[in-house]
Amino acid sequence: MTPHASRLTPHLPKETLIYIAGHRGLVGSALTRRFQSAGYDKLILRTHRELDLTDQAGVREFFERERPEYVLLAAAKVGGILANDTYPAEFVQKNLAIQTHVIHEAWRCGVKRLLFLGSSCIYPRDCPQPIKEEYLLTGPLEQTNRAYAIAKIAGVEMCRAYNQQYGTRYLAVMPTNLYGPGDNFDLKNSHVLPALIRKMHEAKLAGAPTVTVWGTGTPRRELLHSDDLADACLFLLNLPDEEYASLLTPHASPPLINVGCGKDITIRELAETAQRVVGYPGSLVFDTSKPDGTPRKLLDVSRLGALGWSPRIGLDEGIGQVYRGYLEQSSAQAQ
Repeated sequence: MTPHASRLTPHLPKETLIYIAGHRGLVGSALTRRFQSAGYDKLILRTHRELDLTDQAGVREFFERERPEYVLLAAAKVGGILANDTYPAEFVQKNLAIQTHVIHEAWRCGVKRLLFLGSSCIYPRDCPQPIKEEYLLTGPLEQTNRAYAIAKIAGVEMCRAYNQQYGTRYLAVMPTNLYGPGDNFDLKNSHVLPALIRKMHEAKLAGAPTVTVWGTGTPRRELLHSDDLADACLFLLNLPDEEYASLLTPHASPPLINVGCGKDITIRELAETAQRVVGYPGSLVFDTSKPDGTPRKLLDVSRLGALGWSPRIGLDEGIGQVYRGYLEQSSAQAQ
């Protein structure tokens, strides 16, 4: 039983048809694990090969055939600073297509609730801290991931527009920086934590005296385990109608809720934590010629906290779990 099991209501019966879009990704796989562990055995899952979400006709045919009652939209093209800065056209085009097709067809087929999973990069680069939901669109974005952020902002606005015009109940869930099982360890496309874990591990094996970390090490980041995000999503979908409806407010602020842990650390502290967990004995070198990205991203999670939800996985515990998964993945690939 999870810490939040007593808070769940019968709103979401175990036989409910739930479509998890992007179930093989970091977020989608966590959602699948969490819902299955809670006894939901009517999950609708499709790989990219089985259903290309950028194909409008294919998405329409899928929704008309399967008729899901609830949708968790976790499918997206994602990546770190380098990937976002190198392939902005792909990040904006693919994400706009995916979310447009899924949200529109969910409306056509009468989906009862939809959670649109986004990213805290939707908020202005120099936001007051901690970042409240109402800070959306109050300042310039971080340039290195502008295309991705604008696509996700469009998804938030699409949820608001459909709620306002059609009476749908679509909620945009904005998690902080995520990590967890199934993370991407490709150094060209990964986020900061998996990249650090891989660098530390390879340096440990090679006996390298130093590991280079991008930037100054001073930016602050809040990190949340993907399993905690999945738990929050199950919690939100099980909210009673009145509480859930209070989060939508279509004519005022956007239907948006932050999910995080409410604490952040510097990139240097994160690198040192990864170093300790991996057991790398060398030194860290910070390459100040590389971009830092947003100076700080700490989400205000008071709205979700007031509803009764909080995360349960500590950073050291979570990084240790991810490192063990990386070792298993590396061992399997070597065989």
